[in-house]
Amino acid sequence: MNLIRHWIDNELHDGAPERRGDVYNPATGLKSAEVALASVAEVDRGVASAAAAFLEWRDTPVTRRARIMFQFRDLVEKHLDDLAKLLTAEHGKTLDDARGEVTRGLEVIEFATGIPHLIKGEFSEQVSRGVDTYTIRQPVGVVAGITPFNFPAMVPMWMYPIAIAAGNTFVLKPSEKDPSVSMLAAELFEKAGLPPGVLNIVHGDKVAVDRLLEHPDVKAISFVGSTPVAQYVYSTGTANGKRVQALAGAKNHMIVLPDADMDLAADAAVSAAYGSAGERCMAVSVVVAVGDAADKLIPMVQERMAKLAIAPGDTPGAEMGPLITREHRDRVAGYVDTGLEEGATLVADGRGFSPEGYEDGFWIGASLFDHVTPDMKIYQDEIFGPVLSVVRTESYSEAIRMINDNMWGNGTAVFTNDGGAARKFQNEIEVGMVGVNVPIPVPLGFYSFGGWKKSIFGDHGIYGPDGVSFYTRQKVVIARWPDPMHRGVDLGFPTNQ
Repeated sequence: MNLIRHWIDNELHDGAPERRGDVYNPATGLKSAEVALASVAEVDRGVASAAAAFLEWRDTPVTRRARIMFQFRDLVEKHLDDLAKLLTAEHGKTLDDARGEVTRGLEVIEFATGIPHLIKGEFSEQVSRGVDTYTIRQPVGVVAGITPFNFPAMVPMWMYPIAIAAGNTFVLKPSEKDPSVSMLAAELFEKAGLPPGVLNIVHGDKVAVDRLLEHPDVKAISFVGSTPVAQYVYSTGTANGKRVQALAGAKNHMIVLPDADMDLAADAAVSAAYGSAGERCMAVSVVVAVGDAADKLIPMVQERMAKLAIAPGDTPGAEMGPLITREHRDRVAGYVDTGLEEGATLVADGRGFSPEGYEDGFWIGASLFDHVTPDMKIYQDEIFGPVLSVVRTESYSEAIRMINDNMWGNGTAVFTNDGGAARKFQNEIEVGMVGVNVPIPVPLGFYSFGGWKKSIFGDHGIYGPDGVSFYTRQKVVIARWPDPMHRGVDLGFPTNQ
């Protein structure tokens, strides 16, 4: 059985033999590997490696760091298919989806290659007689990332390229459910010239997470995951004096107005709800249909759902794969049961689905509910699977109010051909990322990703300009090089005259 090991000092480490986790192929349901789960001592070893490397890495010229990022970027592009195949084998998403994920991670690496420009400070000459003021941005130190199963390539790449380019060293705790893609990325980074200890990977469970949150040498934590865990990471990390950004759960709504291009809206709803089997924090899980929009939209959605190719992710033409684990599949199927019990209309039922020959995999088909109301559990909870709910409202104002009343505020969208309605939406909606006729408004790498309300804990989004700010600290320097002719004691309060 293949063992997925820790990566410390650019070397593989087995870890304690009694600490192992199972990795599965979600399409077959068969165990494909074991992963080493770190003890406290192994986390400490990874952090110690990062702390020792930081002393030299922070003083490595920024141009040298940028050149390594360029080399890493080229190697990731060259091995994009290799990364995607590993991702599909352990997560289950289709190869096309996996390639897209790696490409979005690559965008952030490309952004990080511009680090010489991104960390430039400001300079003001002669703010007082013979006095100049300027700012510099310096790395935080050892920083850690705790990342989720649903984007095992992209989300880590949202973190460590910017952190490392800015002069920090990094300890990554990826999801133990699909860890191999991070290991290949680390090997590519070493080939790009990254010195030992600058990027370390420790696999693990809550033992590893808790140790990173309390370790005195870890100065900052980046996290992406569910809201309860994000809140725990934020409160525990900040209580231990760390800078923390914790991106959390979502319940993303897509408003469809009666004047919308219904073909476009139907394509968007199916793509955004069922892509990656709904295991996306930016997936559309609720369509809010205003007026008679639902009557026009739902038959078009059904028509598209019926044509979805649901198959193992490496099958040519596959559009949707399985869920990550058997337990998660059962949890999602349980929400379909709950929706029926609550009185919603089940338009399409994905329970019991499996492709021929893959009956032991973690499958559920695309499911669709109509006549969902905000008091239902299927509306209130983050299902994180291929279950789409349609809520009907009489007015546009009611639809906006419904989104603003929701505790999450990650992503949202409106579909309309009315420019005034679109402007009203972007102005009034209390959500961090907004799409206008775009169902999944994930910003490109040179912007920043981050929601509002209980979709984020902390005041920094991830990657982009917010990422640079998070992984650096600003220092203001006020300097005087005295004129040898200007001497004497002056007890007056300093002024700028």
